[in-house]
Amino acid sequence: MPLAACSAVDRLKGIGEAPPLSAIENPVAQPGYRPVQMPMPPLQPRATANNSLWRSGSRAFFKDQRAAQVGDLLTVRVRITDSAKIDNSTQRSRQNGENFGAEAFFGAEQQLSKILSDGVRPEALVKGSSSSSSNGAGSVKRQEQLATDIAAIVTQTLPNGNLVIEGRQEVRVNFEVRELIVAGVVRPEDIEAGNTIESTKIAQARISYGGRGQISDVQQPRYGQQALDVLLPF
Repeated sequence: MPLAACSAVDRLKGIGEAPPLSAIENPVAQPGYRPVQMPMPPLQPRATANNSLWRSGSRAFFKDQRAAQVGDLLTVRVRITDSAKIDNSTQRSRQNGENFGAEAFFGAEQQLSKILSDGVRPEALVKGSSSSSSNGAGSVKRQEQLATDIAAIVTQTLPNGNLVIEGRQEVRVNFEVRELIVAGVVRPEDIEAGNTIESTKIAQARISYGGRGQISDVQQPRYGQQALDVLLPF
């Protein structure tokens, strides 16, 4: 309640004025700050050569700038365009008929009138028929499209030279957070000269795009409804 009251007072003071910008502050001194820890390659000793303009270990000039070791960055171009349409139709029909009678059976068919009621016809003692039919139809139509770029970091180098990458991007607008996650295994040969790679060339790709916040929360059913959907058999 005190925080809400302070917020209301601040909003009343700012009527007719532009929202103020936050002051530039030291991010390390902010509450909750935690230093970033990322996978880093082992340190390599740098050898120097006398009377040489080239410095060993330099990341410029003729050196290949594409990601190759743990800690390097590369850009993933996520391009997902899925379209699927499936129509199934099944129809089945069956009819059966059975007739049984004893029109002449050594005269024994005349004895049926003594056992059964009058009007029994020996030639049509049993008559049965059955029929069944089924008709089923199903349709699936799906279309998805996602196009965005994200920077990923090399987290591991496999024995065969392939790279394990992972990237995470979060964008917050007001009270809604959009999150994009990309992970998988890539070949160094598939990384283009601009240090970029298509998402279609990522093996074991794990791409997640979603959001969380007030809007996403309203779009989801309540926990009680989700539990009933699982437990109720009808």
